[in-house]
Amino acid sequence: MMLIRPIACVVNYVTTLNESLKKISSKKLTKSQRVWLTIVLMGLIVTGSFNWAAFERRSLGEHKESGLRWVFRHAKIMWARLLQASIVNILSHYEVNKGVLVLDDSDKMRSRNTSKIAGVHKVKDKKTGGYFEGQEFVFLLLVTDKITIPVGFRFYVPNPAIKEWKEIIKAEKNAGITAKNRTKRPEINPEYPSKQMLGLDLLKTFSQNHPDITVQAVLADALYGNQKFMDEAAIVTRCEQVISQLRRNQLVRYCGKNIPLTTYFNRIAGVVYDLVVRGGETKKVTVLSARLRVVSHKKKRFVIALKYEGETDYRFIVAKNLSWRHMDVVRTYTLRWLVEVFISDWKGHGGWNALSKQQGVDSATNGVTLSLLCDHLLLLHPSQSALIKNKQPGMSVGCLVERINAEALIDGINHIVNADDPKKELNKFALALENSMPNRSSSKHLIGRDLGRMEPSASLRYQKAA
Repeated sequence: MMLIRPIACVVNYVTTLNESLKKISSKKLTKSQRVWLTIVLMGLIVTGSFNWAAFERRSLGEHKESGLRWVFRHAKIMWARLLQASIVNILSHYEVNKGVLVLDDSDKMRSRNTSKIAGVHKVKDKKTGGYFEGQEFVFLLLVTDKITIPVGFRFYVPNPAIKEWKEIIKAEKNAGITAKNRTKRPEINPEYPSKQMLGLDLLKTFSQNHPDITVQAVLADALYGNQKFMDEAAIVTRCEQVISQLRRNQLVRYCGKNIPLTTYFNRIAGVVYDLVVRGGETKKVTVLSARLRVVSHKKKRFVIALKYEGETDYRFIVAKNLSWRHMDVVRTYTLRWLVEVFISDWKGHGGWNALSKQQGVDSATNGVTLSLLCDHLLLLHPSQSALIKNKQPGMSVGCLVERINAEALIDGINHIVNADDPKKELNKFALALENSMPNRSSSKHLIGRDLGRMEPSASLRYQKAA
């Protein structure tokens, strides 16, 4: 069992984080808050979950569950500035001054009976096509030539009025009511921003907080491939290039007619290229491109039809800046896959995805903030930093977590060996370890239970004879 220990790399991260916080805010972390943050970050990494009881057990009772929870819910910590301070710290450490911003959304399944966890609603299951109760997030990632770092997130909650409207529309369609006579869509409610609005807010916040970072491009999937998002994203980030995707049935203007994208690009054979994917491996792709007026966007866009070797259908990439070369757009768009890698790492090692049952909006938001700080902490691990600064491939999140677990184990052993009385310290450690072990009753063993009578009854012997 790996233990929660205040190892050097975590203590140093919290110290530098506090120094960055002092630069951007008037309020810094107190000494007790720094100790608490060190323990919680170690707890998230060591246990792989957001569980106060597990933190108490892994610290051998040194840090009580009630105390850790109280600080989380009541301490006056500048949560809104904490993530920003950590970003400033990392950007300064790696001397980052430019990069690509990538947007994507994800979800977390919750129990059907959940009532107190913030933002839980019915979510479409992309794997099965069904639905489940869960939470949804929008993440913003900064991809640079050195590191990939999460720089923001928002919880998404759908407008309940839209859900009611869709049910009304469904009933009206079944009743045969014509489109012009159906109930109009409700107005946008600022209390329930769409994912596109949340994405724009993330882009705007990052650009305001880090004006010295040059945004080379903004990437997002087809959900964000509308005219309003692409134009406003370019404005808030002061970046001319926004790259997204179009649906196959979207219309473009050609020879005075509106025709679907598939019809336009299926007229001619594509050109085969060797595509360098994220600066690494090379893949065969078939590409077609044209600068076309997209009807829904009401302006000309750079549209690129792309399919990888073995695929039969094109996917359609759309770019705002018409002056880029088509293969430069395609190579840049391959970076969008990195946000999928981040989300997978975050769910597997960030701690928040397991047993994160904190109630209320603030607790949910602060919990995700802590889990993202874990990702930042791993980026500043001495081993990772040495590799990246020497232009070597960085280690995966799983490898870094294993290293921190090993460092915590070695730190615990050193504490015992270097004590004035090692044997006494070992006995103390063993007793604390034994006392921290949970004692849960097993339902498999039925000792002490009345299992009923399992033998023949003398008064019913005649039934056997019959």
